[in-house]
Amino acid sequence: MKKQPKVSKEILALRRSKAYRKAYLDPEFLNRDELRPVRLQLELQKPEMTLAEYGVKSTVVVFGSARIWDKEQSSRRVNEMQALLKKNPKDQVLKNKLASVKRLEASAKYYEVARDFGRLVSTAEILKDRKLVVVTGGGPGIMEAANRGAHEAGAKSVGLNITLDMEQGPNPYVSPEFCFRFHYFAIRKMHFVMRARALVVFPGGFGTMDELFEVLTLVQTGKKSSLPIVLVGEDYWTDVMNFHNMAKWGYISKEDLKLFRYAETGREILEHIAAFYKINPLLNGDHKK
Repeated sequence: MKKQPKVSKEILALRRSKAYRKAYLDPEFLNRDELRPVRLQLELQKPEMTLAEYGVKSTVVVFGSARIWDKEQSSRRVNEMQALLKKNPKDQVLKNKLASVKRLEASAKYYEVARDFGRLVSTAEILKDRKLVVVTGGGPGIMEAANRGAHEAGAKSVGLNITLDMEQGPNPYVSPEFCFRFHYFAIRKMHFVMRARALVVFPGGFGTMDELFEVLTLVQTGKKSSLPIVLVGEDYWTDVMNFHNMAKWGYISKEDLKLFRYAETGREILEHIAAFYKINPLLNGDHKK
């Protein structure tokens, strides 16, 4: 066997230098501000290429609060807060948190609705040549419930997780091959919309509102082909948002109020989506991006 020539200390030092690293294997280089356009493109391309390889073309996107838990989790959170407050009865922050988890306990019903819908839509024949794949933000709460329903139906589902200081990791029901992680909200939101054939929105806070109004705006302005948008929990939506007053003041048209429907159960959500494509068969194809 031919003996390898001895490499000098100087050459070894050069090979270990930062400058000698291949650019795409250099994390410090890739994370520089100047490389943001490259990182944006990578975040766009990785999920796009993966989903294309698996033939995922049509999705139903489910938005909703990460703070909505199932009945067991909700009850446990209340008990935990009560126990903490018992040890610190004058702690106003704990009092506020206890009041919050008690209010949220009533929202456990939405977890079950999302779970039921995820199961129903994953086996339904709505589009002429393919099933709808459930897509969520991949986190806890409503996201977990929808992914869980799809998982229980034996179907694949997608999770588009985002890196946040306060956010938990992906829920355990997302299909491993479709469990994506994003840094940029903008690219993540593009992936929510690009393949969406239906949008289902449960009660939520700022993030849920942001995602809902992005899609409403895209459809209203024609940037996205029309699709069924279903708001779950009419009592919540009519309490926190007065869409009719928007129209009354002239900031949206009365026709814009037809962009969405309300539903209360998984079955009702599915029926709204099916009815939309029965009336609009020409939209039962590839949508705008």
